[in-house]
Amino acid sequence: MSKIQFNKAFTQQEPIPETAKKRVMELLDSGRLHRYNTVGSELSDAALLEQDFAHYQGRKYCLACTSGGYGLHIALRAMGLQAGGQVLTNAYTLAPVPGAIHAAGGQPVLVEIDENYHLDLADLKAKAKSSHAKILLLSLMRGHIPDMDRLMALCNELGLQVLEDCAHTMGGAWGKVKSGNFGQVAAFSLQTYKHLNTGEGGLVVTDDAEIAARLIMHSGAYMLYERHGAAPAPEVFEQVRLTSANMSGRMDNIRAAIGLAQLPNLDDNCKRWNRRYSILRNAIVAVPGLAIPARDARESFVGSSLQFRPIGLDGAQIPDFMSACAAQGVELKWFGDDNPKGFTSRYDSWHYIDPMPHLPNTLRALEKTLDLRVPLTFNDEDCHLIGAVIAQVTAEFMGR
Repeated sequence: MSKIQFNKAFTQQEPIPETAKKRVMELLDSGRLHRYNTVGSELSDAALLEQDFAHYQGRKYCLACTSGGYGLHIALRAMGLQAGGQVLTNAYTLAPVPGAIHAAGGQPVLVEIDENYHLDLADLKAKAKSSHAKILLLSLMRGHIPDMDRLMALCNELGLQVLEDCAHTMGGAWGKVKSGNFGQVAAFSLQTYKHLNTGEGGLVVTDDAEIAARLIMHSGAYMLYERHGAAPAPEVFEQVRLTSANMSGRMDNIRAAIGLAQLPNLDDNCKRWNRRYSILRNAIVAVPGLAIPARDARESFVGSSLQFRPIGLDGAQIPDFMSACAAQGVELKWFGDDNPKGFTSRYDSWHYIDPMPHLPNTLRALEKTLDLRVPLTFNDEDCHLIGAVIAQVTAEFMGR
């Protein structure tokens, strides 16, 4: 049988909307790129994005900043993290999450995950009590949303503040509540491979006025906090403005303009991602030896990536399996690799965490976890073809 070949790039994004290009040219012509470079009472593009996203998300306050990781960093500070303080977080996440804890002066306390990539609530409870941590940085890694009702009930019982890392869940929900509306604070990413593409950028939301004021001051407000689009009243800043370290990191107007143009299409794009995800999922689960973890019916996820496990293979075969798929044009990442590669790393490669825990459940869950990016530049036919490549390679390996 001839080998099936796929020939599109997994890193190619859709074009930026024409309205964004027009606005960016206007900004370039004006030279007023800085977030506070406004005339009179006009709102900057950064402030407009803050207003629009706060409205979309249904939260009171929003800060547009330079990256999702930076947003997590200043959110931890704004929530009261002190130097040396311990912060609970998922063992399955990307490096900027524990990196934000470390950069904010905290110590990551890694919590086990279960086979569906969700926090192990028993381990969370045990580590919350043993660590005396006051914050859970909940990483909704690769868009997997846990049972938020049970999780938040436990966090309330334990007295934990929750910071949601929604880098992969913008547009998603648990039940009727949008992802990012459960914890005290939530951070979103606008990096190229996320659901709004500004190249790099972040959005942080909260309903807590004092936390919002601290976020704005940390982002480099220069006492110009009245020029923000979704900020608390000026008197709130009087309590925090002289005690919140200024770290210049609010988003510039060019990136804000690019994000503003994409936001109205977000919900439709989420539906487009899920259509592609559904085709790929159906193709993969039909292949003997491949498995995709189940999702709860209450979870409204965004299928911008897909994780599956070649359970019919042993771990030593995974690199060759990936290479065979790559030779036929299908790019996969592996979360079980001993060494970090590209965007993919395993918790035990973050050597600044001391002591490094041994987390057998997480290692077991990630041992065979492969990651497939699902860009919107792929159409239905492409997704069927990718599924056929994976099926063909799996059949070859299972027959060995």
